[in-house]
Amino acid sequence: MSGRALHDVRAGAVAPLRLETKRAALRMATIGADGVFAGYASLFDLRDSCGDVVAPGAFAASLRRRGAAGVKMLWQHRPEEPIGVWADIAEDARGLKVKGRLDLAVTRAREALSLIRAGALDGLSIGFRTLRASSDRNGGRRLMEIDLIEISIVTFPALPQARIGAPAPPDAADDFGRKLARLRMRRAALGFETKLRRALDHCSASEGAPL
Repeated sequence: MSGRALHDVRAGAVAPLRLETKRAALRMATIGADGVFAGYASLFDLRDSCGDVVAPGAFAASLRRRGAAGVKMLWQHRPEEPIGVWADIAEDARGLKVKGRLDLAVTRAREALSLIRAGALDGLSIGFRTLRASSDRNGGRRLMEIDLIEISIVTFPALPQARIGAPAPPDAADDFGRKLARLRMRRAALGFETKLRRALDHCSASEGAPL
């Protein structure tokens, strides 16, 4: 996670605000030649590499205020480099579902399109301010309300379950791990049984041998 300083200029005040960023991996390359793509920028109830978990409903108030048009599409969180527009941003049961279009009149957007299609660029990252959060017993945060400011296309992801295209099932890796553990336990049990049988056979043969 990285931070970037913003300033609140409401009512003539200038106060520093911290913009936090989260990244989610992209799948190689579900994006059209026209630069249109869809996917998930965040998934609910999954811990990212920063230790944070986004709660369902965390984006709702911000999206009502801003709408998709009020959330910028940036390159690597650089405010001076917008590269497209978000056509739709909405929460569903899984997370923050997005649909956007790279502006191919912009050089950086054309570069992004090429890199995404080549599989060289594979991250989405949300830029936001935390409005309400709680600490959890694992030492991380549960983000209850977020002011969503921008979603960037970035290089390094922190949430591998979210991506352009359909997200992987959140428990797929855990399920594979459990199956692998069960297989190893079964093999270990069979190996022990085989060794025990050989040992017993050896003992029986020894007892029956003439002195």
